[in-house]
Amino acid sequence: MQHAPRKRFSQNFLVDRHYIGRIVDAIDPRPGDTLVEIGPGRGAMTRALLERTEHLSVIEIDRDLAGQLQSEFDTSRLTVIVADALTVDLRAIAGDGQRLRIVGNLPYHISSPLLFHCAQYADSLVDCTFMLQAEVVDRMAAAPATAEYGRLSVSLQSLFDVTRLFGVPPGAFFPVPAVDSAIVRLVPLDSDRRPPIVDRATFDACVAAAFGQRRKVLRNALRPLADAALLESVSVDPGARGETLAVDDYVRIANAISARSANSPKP
Repeated sequence: MQHAPRKRFSQNFLVDRHYIGRIVDAIDPRPGDTLVEIGPGRGAMTRALLERTEHLSVIEIDRDLAGQLQSEFDTSRLTVIVADALTVDLRAIAGDGQRLRIVGNLPYHISSPLLFHCAQYADSLVDCTFMLQAEVVDRMAAAPATAEYGRLSVSLQSLFDVTRLFGVPPGAFFPVPAVDSAIVRLVPLDSDRRPPIVDRATFDACVAAAFGQRRKVLRNALRPLADAALLESVSVDPGARGETLAVDDYVRIANAISARSANSPKP
């Protein structure tokens, strides 16, 4: 399939057959899987996936590439959704009672928004296997008190087990990117392991505020949401910085904020 890469879509096509094989082996698609590929591009991984599964849906924003995919593949086995993946209702693709396996070489310029979009559908997912800029994967899987740990780490780890699988060198792509890439797997946490977050919006706001200015201590970073007394009530040091807190610490803070709001007198 011939197609000139377009910078506005961050198109770097995976062309190395060795790494295509390694990625598909890591995904391990099975007949009967409800599989969705984001950003199929020229179809290199699409071909390999279709060798091992009965049907595949792909989401492609580039209309020219989408048309070529529809022309090359059997449309009874490949459903091409021409859309921006950020706008697609993934639950609608899953259908009644089905859970999705999502894969893809995510466009690096919108990788974080795409990850947050997919996270909204965690209850409808079996797993996600993505190729991303290695630096982003390191942030996703980072532990507290490390330079890479931040909002992305906390938000995703509150919903998923995050595992970095292996790196992919720049030479595996055309055109050759200026960054290293890596494969990451996200597996939704079972209900008994998922943190008991009372209100997701409050949790997200708390995490965003804590990392909005990394040098601020929590009593200052969270001032619009929580005071020092509330932090101390859930065993969090108001003088600590956000990067030192584990996911469970943020859950306790957010739940305390939610409880205080619920118990506040209504105007």
